[in-house]
Amino acid sequence: MRAALISLGSISSKWTIEAMEKYFDKVDDINLKNIEVNLGSGSIEVLYNGEPLSKYDCIYPKGSFRFAPLLRSIATTLHNTTFMPLKPEAFDIGHDKLLTHLALQRYKIPMPKTYITSTPEAAKKILEKVNYPIIMKFPQGTQGKGVMFADSFASASSMLDALTALRQPFIIQEYVETGGIDIRVIVIGDKVVAAMKRKAVKGEERANIHAGGKGEPYQPDAHTKKIAVQTAKAIGADICAVDILESPKGPLVIEANLSPGLQGITESTKIDIAEKIAKYLYEKTKSRFESGKKVGTSKIFEDLGIKKVGGRVQEIVSNLDFRGDRILLPKLVTDITKFNEKEELSIKSSRGTLVIKKSDIGGEK
Repeated sequence: MRAALISLGSISSKWTIEAMEKYFDKVDDINLKNIEVNLGSGSIEVLYNGEPLSKYDCIYPKGSFRFAPLLRSIATTLHNTTFMPLKPEAFDIGHDKLLTHLALQRYKIPMPKTYITSTPEAAKKILEKVNYPIIMKFPQGTQGKGVMFADSFASASSMLDALTALRQPFIIQEYVETGGIDIRVIVIGDKVVAAMKRKAVKGEERANIHAGGKGEPYQPDAHTKKIAVQTAKAIGADICAVDILESPKGPLVIEANLSPGLQGITESTKIDIAEKIAKYLYEKTKSRFESGKKVGTSKIFEDLGIKKVGGRVQEIVSNLDFRGDRILLPKLVTDITKFNEKEELSIKSSRGTLVIKKSDIGGEK
């Protein structure tokens, strides 16, 4: 089976490719920046370096929020013909915090109280009534970038003025006091495969490793794992990271990441996450491939006039090959019945009817 990883060439991606090479017959490393999607005349085509993208059994596309439209286009074009661990809509939802929160709300996944406004005037009214401190953040951004902390109405108002001048949409969210600690969970399929506790450095509210946060292995309880898996399903991802705060009310999801860095959590937990991703991709691709073969076989049976009842072949419509006074059965019959010349067979015949089955003489069937 052939696979490809489409990415921006990060260390995490290189680790994943190396792990995939242990399972797949061939794995291609494809640079997302060299891909284009052509639309028009009722057709859509994915090109790589100006040439049609090769056919793959599995494609794992990943990249930053800046490439979300391109990733969505790639997934929309190819998801019906190859296995992908991310649904097309995941690239819209997972790369936009606003859409992520809306998905969490829809699936009743716990999260901090969040406000979305359409005008600066409406935002000012919210800032007047919320309890401080609060978090203000852009809908798009990774590694904790675009997240601002306001400890008073005055500081929040100043941030609001700056955001208004930048004409940037933003989200207002309640601040949950955790001592600068959050939990990062890696979800693959329907399982949590690794988790770490991240603690922000002194003077920093963001616990992200890229912001200087320190990680240590962590074992989430069953409830937290369930919420993480539900979050992944809500955004349409088989593989993602989920960031969670442990509050007095229980675990609260603050973000999902479709392209998480693996270095920090691999170092902290000593779990080879790239290996787990590769194995999952292989098993799902293999399952899809074998399922496709079964469907193909069923179609062949149908084309040959073979009827099936309860999963078993009930009737074969075919011409017989007469060799003198003898009847030569079609090879397909031999393949299905598994008859061989060493077995004794019971043959019953009458005008227009022939029944052949394995003999039960001597206890054999």
